[in-house]
Amino acid sequence: MTTPDTKRPRPGAGILKAALRRNAGAVAWGTVLMGLYQAGETAFPIALGLIVEHTLRDRSLGSLGLSVAALAVIITTVSLSWRFGMRVLQKANTTEAHRWRVRVAACGLQPVARDVDLKSGEVLTIATEDADQTADIVEVVPLLVSSLVAVVVASVALGLADVRLGLLVIVGTVAILTILSVMSRRIGSSTQEQQARVARAGAKVADLITGLRPLHGFGGNHAAFLSYRKVSTEAKHQAITVARVNGVYAGTALALNAVLAASVTLTAGWLAYEGRITIGELVMAVGLAQFIMEPLKLFSEMPKYVMMARASAERMALVLSAPPLTVPGQDRPATGGDLEIDGVRYGSLHELTFRVRAGEFVAIAPYQPRAAADLVSVLGVNVAPEAYEGVVRVSGRAITDLSFEALREHMLVNPYDGEIFAGSLRTNIDPSGTSRMVPEAVEASLLTDVVSLHPEGLDHGVRDRGANLSGGQRQRLSLARALAADSDVLVLHDPTTAVDAVTEQLIARNVAKLRAGRTTLVITSSPALLDAADRVLVLDGGVIAADDTHRHLLASDEGYCRAVAR
Repeated sequence: MTTPDTKRPRPGAGILKAALRRNAGAVAWGTVLMGLYQAGETAFPIALGLIVEHTLRDRSLGSLGLSVAALAVIITTVSLSWRFGMRVLQKANTTEAHRWRVRVAACGLQPVARDVDLKSGEVLTIATEDADQTADIVEVVPLLVSSLVAVVVASVALGLADVRLGLLVIVGTVAILTILSVMSRRIGSSTQEQQARVARAGAKVADLITGLRPLHGFGGNHAAFLSYRKVSTEAKHQAITVARVNGVYAGTALALNAVLAASVTLTAGWLAYEGRITIGELVMAVGLAQFIMEPLKLFSEMPKYVMMARASAERMALVLSAPPLTVPGQDRPATGGDLEIDGVRYGSLHELTFRVRAGEFVAIAPYQPRAAADLVSVLGVNVAPEAYEGVVRVSGRAITDLSFEALREHMLVNPYDGEIFAGSLRTNIDPSGTSRMVPEAVEASLLTDVVSLHPEGLDHGVRDRGANLSGGQRQRLSLARALAADSDVLVLHDPTTAVDAVTEQLIARNVAKLRAGRTTLVITSSPALLDAADRVLVLDGGVIAADDTHRHLLASDEGYCRAVAR
């Protein structure tokens, strides 16, 4: 049975409600403390007016001392309530943003069927900027309520002096909020569009950097640059639009607040001139007219932040409400089992059937690269089971009967383009910090030269996507990570395409030695890896066309010889 925290959240408004409900205690305390702060701020000009009134009437040192003590209490209340109120709210905000980042990241790691076109760069933006802006709702609501408290207290105080002053504040506040709420809707829609365009531009440039060498190879770099320029220009224009709308909003809010403050001041001056309010009440009214601009400014900005939080929540919902690729089972496979593909039909695969026995090192030589990619997609659970025919079994259990966690613990599918993350060599090889195979994995992948090249060794810094590493170093780092996981079943897809022949030969021998007794499947056209395997399966036309050792196939199959010989 799913709990409220584990089920997938509803779009937009549902995510904001969940955030407020989860932080109800912090929101309540923050509202009380920030309301006390605003009430204290409002009480200050009221106290000044009363002090002037009583000082002019009594003219005694006792009254003056009492007045000073009252101001000290007000100032202390304002200071402490602000300090502790913001501490409570910012802690809740930060914690809530972290929760949503974890949720988005967890969803991104699970196989999900996304109907929306979201690239990895966009998911990253959603997990950072959108998560932060969504969590801002935890601060926005208490600040909105506290600003309302200040406006109400000011209206009541002015109304006690003269009803017309109180009504002027109330009517003016309603008018300001009505105008600004209409403008905030435009900000919300514009911000949502900007976030989407900026995220797409970030994803585009990340893909461009990753594929820069291949693009240079076939002369496609110019077209790729033009494509990025178009996406980037669209993002820039949208950012300018959002900045313009925000500027108009801020300017309008400031102007309207200033008009209201001036109206209250002039009305109070006129009433004092007519003798309808006292000098003390005039001082209070002028002080409140100046003070009220701050809570009004804050109050008028809140609709904008609410719409921005709503826009970010809607983008998070694109990821969080995406349906799962498949409903996972609950079973766990037996340790040290085999891998079986039984009658799989998907893409370019046609009734593909083969078995890798427990502890066997098998290589697949694909004659068509598309078939290799389709096979990796099926094994990596990147394709819904209903999208293909046939069954994939691990240790005799269909992968549809296994939980995702159990399947990943038992079988690791390492793609040829494995991601490299910002951090260090060590954190890329052993992200969890629990592997006991790091030294062996580094040696087997021949990453030792990279480690010894830097004084920091395994703690040498790695930039995002391995920008400070060569293509061969990135590939060996990805291979080291796969080997360090020490999974029962390991599937490698083209793990040595970016290294030279001598290095490839050594890596092949090392991998075969390190994986001895563990089930290993390598999809490759590398002669070194094919030779190191116990047997080679030739994948041609979507089916297994041959099954033999590499050397026997070289001697007996002319087509195989042409396909893999270098």
